[in-house]
Amino acid sequence: MAARAALVSLARILLEEVLDVVQQCIFFKPSFEIKSLHRNTILLLSFLDDFPGEAGDYEARIAIVADKAHDVIRYNISGKRIPLRYESLHCFPQAVHRVILAFRIRTLHLELHKYNREIGNFCHEVMLKKSKIENMRSISGSKPSSHIKEDIIVGFEEDLMEIKGRLFGKPSKLQITPIVGMGGIGKTTLAAYVHDDPLSVYHFDVRAFVTVSQKYNEWGILSEILCLIDASKQHQGKSDEELKTQIYQFLKGKRYLIAMDDIWSTNVWDDVQRIFPDDSNGSRIIITTRELDIALYVAPLRHHHEMHLISVDQSWNLLKKKVFAEEHCPPELEEIGKLIARNCGGLPLAIVVIAGVLAKVRMQETWINIAENVKETVNASDGRYSEILSLSYAHLPHHLRPCFLYIGGFPGSYEINASNLIRLWAAEGFLTSDESKDMEELGDEYLEDLAKRSLVLIDKKRYNGKIRAVKMHDLLRDLCLNRARDEKFIHVINEFSGSFPEGIEKSQRVSVFSKVWGSFPDMDGSAIHTILLFHHWSFDFWKIFKLLRVVHAISFSFSSFYDISELIHLRYLAFKIECTKKRLRFGVPETFYRLQNLETLIIVIDVEGNPGSLKFDVWRFPQLRHLILLDGSLHCHFSKYCPEDTSALENLHTLSRIKGFACSQKILQTMQNLKKLGIVYSYEDLYESGWSKYGLNNLVHLCKLEKLSIYAEPYPNLKNDVSQNLGFPATLIRLSLSGCRFPWGDMRIVGSLPNLQVLKLKRRACYGTEWETIEGEFDQLRVLLIDTTDLHHWATESCPFPRLERLTLYNCQNLREIPCGIGEIPTLQLIEVDIQNSSVVESAESLKEEQESFGNDLQVRRLKSRSWRM
Repeated sequence: MAARAALVSLARILLEEVLDVVQQCIFFKPSFEIKSLHRNTILLLSFLDDFPGEAGDYEARIAIVADKAHDVIRYNISGKRIPLRYESLHCFPQAVHRVILAFRIRTLHLELHKYNREIGNFCHEVMLKKSKIENMRSISGSKPSSHIKEDIIVGFEEDLMEIKGRLFGKPSKLQITPIVGMGGIGKTTLAAYVHDDPLSVYHFDVRAFVTVSQKYNEWGILSEILCLIDASKQHQGKSDEELKTQIYQFLKGKRYLIAMDDIWSTNVWDDVQRIFPDDSNGSRIIITTRELDIALYVAPLRHHHEMHLISVDQSWNLLKKKVFAEEHCPPELEEIGKLIARNCGGLPLAIVVIAGVLAKVRMQETWINIAENVKETVNASDGRYSEILSLSYAHLPHHLRPCFLYIGGFPGSYEINASNLIRLWAAEGFLTSDESKDMEELGDEYLEDLAKRSLVLIDKKRYNGKIRAVKMHDLLRDLCLNRARDEKFIHVINEFSGSFPEGIEKSQRVSVFSKVWGSFPDMDGSAIHTILLFHHWSFDFWKIFKLLRVVHAISFSFSSFYDISELIHLRYLAFKIECTKKRLRFGVPETFYRLQNLETLIIVIDVEGNPGSLKFDVWRFPQLRHLILLDGSLHCHFSKYCPEDTSALENLHTLSRIKGFACSQKILQTMQNLKKLGIVYSYEDLYESGWSKYGLNNLVHLCKLEKLSIYAEPYPNLKNDVSQNLGFPATLIRLSLSGCRFPWGDMRIVGSLPNLQVLKLKRRACYGTEWETIEGEFDQLRVLLIDTTDLHHWATESCPFPRLERLTLYNCQNLREIPCGIGEIPTLQLIEVDIQNSSVVESAESLKEEQESFGNDLQVRRLKSRSWRM
């Protein structure tokens, strides 16, 4: 059959010679035209396979067009032209190769447009013919056997293209592709789809799809694989080793595709990997798993494919297809249907389950009710859904279970700061440090582990790849809360209530999301040791909670410190303190120092809606690890109470927004484990004597300091002596300067820091109109932000910032242009510029165009306002 042979050849060359090349080259993404042509080719192949003999006159025309498209590709990638493959261009410099490669992809894109349009027209015509055939067959009571189920893969089109590229492209050696994602996200659907794809049937000599699951049995999996690949073989009574030998011998010399679904342990791979011969003939293995560590174990070079939640539009398209099939959605149901799709949170399994309910009843009132109760509807309608998600919890190690359940205590869709979550875990006793790592490092590992197991969604990442913030999918969180309730782990109050629920005093932890009026029941003998407040609470009698260890109440305003001074077991306290302008600077009462177990103290100081200042004796809290002000500043009487014992503050890791900090050697010796330091200097602090009296040169003695932030009130007449009176430890990774008026000419001091990765210069942090950066400076810098500066001219020599990934320029009104050398940095991914300075915007766009001509993907983002905390 000429048409089928031509389409198979076209599909294979697109995957093996074009998409494979583009995907291996980091400078390009597959063009729309190429992906569209491949998708249409597969669709036509499916039609010819499902309806043999029905194509009629189209076959000859399809064969001609497919052959011509094949020839165009072949001409562009071989023969007279220079081959696309990077490794074949040893005689060309790398830059020249990039230009050639860019030109070649664009040429191919343009030349394929005509043929893709023709093949697209064929697709439209055969789809009409397919519809007529199916209608006739439905009348006669028979159904076609269809491999392509369009409704199943809605939202997975990009995933499908990538997996197919790996299956049918290079290399010829055996390749394993793990598919990773949370339960219900579509891993099994995707793996089954590519396994059954017509091109897979044609391409591979042997195929098998086996489900492993948590209840893994080695003999059972081996016998199932053998039955699927060779039904004639006897497996009863055979040992594991005999089965392995039979499978290996049968697969030897054949091109095979084996899909192993739902793997929960690396032991599975250890048991079976020897049965798969590598004859360098293009054989492939797909595994699906929820756990990233398993994927990395099976494919250590990070060749895994990560599934993501589908978009709102994709969710609605999937819901429509599952509910209405080929019918149109009634107009009165469309908006409410879109809301239901949105409330499924992009999880395909939830959409499929709820579609099964919606398909049975198409009344607007019922749909409105379902939209308001999506989680309840999904959980009630299909027990499989809860079972699928529950498996992840059942497989959790015991040390991670309380960490997971604790996240359920945060409101739905809440952005959870990773550092603060880890501090809460530490205060709860979930983290046990040892000599090799502290609690913060251990907490990072725990959170990464939960993310790798697809139990939390990474919302933001730090510059170094670590997690900055997480969220939990609403439907997974519902499972989490059910477990937490069953285990009496945490009691969540998330609806308006006139009083507290009965039995709440028996809970260990309480989380409040909504207003609750009235008083607590009798607290004698109460077990409550944690209160998380995310909404205003009218209750003030804190002393009745005698066992409280954790209070997180940033949204709650305390009228004084006396309310909590009797909670002597507190390890973690986060709250807002209100005061009037008359008490703009006030001290902590003596009774507050009873809280000798405090490890984390987070305070917002609110002076009639504005940040205020607080006098505080940090030395009085020997267990303190983190002292953080989210607004306001602290007056710490260091010299008055500084003890002779140099280990007085050895536990202190974080000290932020300290007002007028005088860094004497004696003081710094007591906090040698300090990792994060933030200092605030007012105009009055610096006006008379400048920077010299604050001993900032002594900061070099903080040999574990990683993050330093210095804020000075910007004022043009400040003494310009900061660079002579400021020293930086070599351990510094992040540096933020604001209003300091550090001379641009002295920035070589900062540039010489060997570990500096993030530099933020804000609100005239630097002084002068010219800055020259030279080779050898800022060797490790990855992020550079300049916000508000008098800089006019920025010059670079050779290749500065060799590892820079992100550059942000905001309110740089006098800057003429971004240096050309910045555009030559190979690691640069993003330039952010504000729209006020048109010359800087044009400069950034010019660098972007230049990089695109070389095939680099440099992004330029125009800023209308600040997107970072000042």
